[in-house]
Amino acid sequence: MTNSIKLKDNILLSAKHNAAKILVDARYLSNNQKKPVIIFIHGFKGFKDWGYFNIMADNFADNGFVFLKLNLSHNGTTPENPSEFSDLKAFGQNNFTIELDDIDEVINYLFTEDCPLPASEMDLEKVFIMGHSRGGGVSILKAAEDSRIKGIVTWASVADFKMRWPEAALGQWKKDQTIYITNSRTKQEMPLDYQIVEDFFANEERFTISKAAENLTIPQLIVHGTNDETVEHREALMLHEMNPTSELFLIEDANHVLGGSHPYDSEILPEDAQKAFDKTLEFLKKATQPSSDHN
Repeated sequence: MTNSIKLKDNILLSAKHNAAKILVDARYLSNNQKKPVIIFIHGFKGFKDWGYFNIMADNFADNGFVFLKLNLSHNGTTPENPSEFSDLKAFGQNNFTIELDDIDEVINYLFTEDCPLPASEMDLEKVFIMGHSRGGGVSILKAAEDSRIKGIVTWASVADFKMRWPEAALGQWKKDQTIYITNSRTKQEMPLDYQIVEDFFANEERFTISKAAENLTIPQLIVHGTNDETVEHREALMLHEMNPTSELFLIEDANHVLGGSHPYDSEILPEDAQKAFDKTLEFLKKATQPSSDHN
């Protein structure tokens, strides 16, 4: 991190559910100039300090943005162990209602006097949301329902939550109430409680990404690798079709994490992540120009 970047770390917010906490950090250049704000949402089995995310955050700060990342309250980490899945019970209890409420808490917080980020550094008329993988899908839902969000960027985003739950598997899942997903990195068996399915179907209109994407009237950038082994890049094509005014940027042969890994030892972004960053920066700079007509 360059010396001039201010880091506000260990910001702890109360979530609306299960007495859980949302852990946030923010980076920005301290110069008393109001800067656009980016809120970054990690994906499934993700966390805010994964791989190269801190390098990415510094790079956005260096380029004139206030960059916030958060650990969603039920992502399985804890404030004490923000990069370890030490609360698998919370992981199993996670759902889309909780994740959207978490994001709402963070946005609300920016507008309060309690926020440790100086008002002189933030342009709250220019709040953007950015998400990776499942976090991309949730970001689209949030952007469609919150007028404070002025633009959205997704990296390797899903285009549909329900298609990940084969009809044939739902019956057994409902019977067992919990299924287990192996984390290939940590080898943990991570529980998924059936309540996430119930929560989805109870709010299907709100949680259907296509409905949200079709209603977007703000700038949208869709970034995806053509060799994504987790979320096929056809989902990026689907997202672009849902909102033809969106911008689609495919990175040839890039994988789901755009060349990253955890832990990540380099001080620069992987080549594919750098391409994604450069395109995202160009897109966001353009989206912050007042003269642009994005509708």
